[in-house]
Amino acid sequence: MAQNPVLRGFNPDPSFCRLGEDYYIATSTFEWYPGVAIYHSRDLVNWRLVARPLRRAAQLDMRGNPDSCGIWAPCLSHADGRFWLVYTDVKRLSGAFKDAHNYIVTCETIDGDWSDPVYVNSSGFDPSLFHDADGRKWFLNMRWNHRETGSGMNPAHDRFDGIEVQEWHPETGLTGPVTTIYPGTDLGLTEAPHLFRRGGWYYLTTAEGGTGYDHAVTMARSHDIGGPYETHPQKHLMTARFAPDSPLQRVGHGQYVEGHDGRHWHSFLCGRPVQGPRGPFCATGRETGLAEVEWRDDGWLYLKSGGLVPPLDLPLEAVQALPGAVEYRFDGPDLPADFQWLRTPDPQRIFGLTGSALRLIGRESPGSWFEQALVARRQDESRCRAECTVLADPPGWQQAAGLISYYNRHKFHAALVTHDPALGRCLRIVSCPGDVTEALVLSPPVALPDGPVDLAAEIAGPVLRFLWRADGGGWVPLGAPLDASVISDEGGLGEHSSFTGAFLGMFAHDLTGQGWSADFPRFAYAPFVHPLSENIPG
Repeated sequence: MAQNPVLRGFNPDPSFCRLGEDYYIATSTFEWYPGVAIYHSRDLVNWRLVARPLRRAAQLDMRGNPDSCGIWAPCLSHADGRFWLVYTDVKRLSGAFKDAHNYIVTCETIDGDWSDPVYVNSSGFDPSLFHDADGRKWFLNMRWNHRETGSGMNPAHDRFDGIEVQEWHPETGLTGPVTTIYPGTDLGLTEAPHLFRRGGWYYLTTAEGGTGYDHAVTMARSHDIGGPYETHPQKHLMTARFAPDSPLQRVGHGQYVEGHDGRHWHSFLCGRPVQGPRGPFCATGRETGLAEVEWRDDGWLYLKSGGLVPPLDLPLEAVQALPGAVEYRFDGPDLPADFQWLRTPDPQRIFGLTGSALRLIGRESPGSWFEQALVARRQDESRCRAECTVLADPPGWQQAAGLISYYNRHKFHAALVTHDPALGRCLRIVSCPGDVTEALVLSPPVALPDGPVDLAAEIAGPVLRFLWRADGGGWVPLGAPLDASVISDEGGLGEHSSFTGAFLGMFAHDLTGQGWSADFPRFAYAPFVHPLSENIPG
């Protein structure tokens, strides 16, 4: 039997869409480029990446965006013979203000060339577009409140100031009054609105409780799009906040779809925690699950399995293809689809393909918000191994290249080929253990012979160990074991400050600004899939 999550590894905020027998899920990508990941399935179990639609500067430029900003909560829909994608580009995270700009792009095919964006508003984030049966279109988002305590609509959290709706027209943009339709419940932190219509009712699903362990999907309904909306009799459609032993935690933020066969489904965000030195942590970030739901006689939606916690097992007969080992040889014209980079729409400045290797052009440091040569893929299991081969001869200690386990500028571990004035070419571990950017830890240098160097990272839950080899020899440990739990939402400043997930990849920098480069002929990744029962926080 298939199991949740159906999209493993950093794939949060799933927007769920159906066209005939084809199902699509769009997920957030935050500061990783290209923006938005869209997956396709016909069996609801096995999903294939078919598009990253935001691929050029006119659509998205995130240079300067802080960590965990960028693309938040896209909404994918189909109407009028084309796909519609709504997204936010968030430019600020910390402090009282949010600079969150909302846009719409369209395309006739899911994997085609998506349009330049149409700007909509900046009043809040998590936007969605609802296509009503009469042809009118309505734009929804949560409203952000930067004012003092007691000024907000929902007393549970002043910043999240309710869900607002306004009519939107493709030719003229927003029109008519802005109406705040739902303040949220006493759980607060009400966001991620999605609207659909059934049986004379407008149904509104929202995410509440923040995207940590109190997360939930809340439901409300009204006969009129402008409200008032009544909340679901059990308040939440799903949550794991009262089920600490569930292997799926952080359940919330999803969207309803009626299947082509009359069954009913709801996507949700979740995490798979493992135990670390400071408590549970989700190395694989926030992932996407599916739950079967049903309509009951009271006209409300419920989990078909009962209760509030979505089941681990999916009631589907399809055989699930779990992640497997893969080796990448960079001998083609394009970067393999599993890989992304950070922020910039100008990738030729940071990497190129030589025909036999991925060439990284060293730019700024791992702490940069502008231009760093880091190409990486998602870590989709808490136990895994990554390897790469490095061809690099740094002329000085300001140049380095190698293998990196990366979350953001203050949460990373890297094994780097660099230069030491006394030893010459050498290996060092460079680590930022999750507190502040300035907390940089450097291991003692290890002298290297000439020629290619193989680097590996073995991750077993909260422990990461680097290894290396050269000249065809055996693998040698590099430095002491490291705390892998900091490479997570919960690491460092905590789950409400970080929203992406762990990546494993290749990195180079040249702090002289001269663009020194390093080549990577291969990268390998092997996840070790294991029963989720082993992951229950202790």
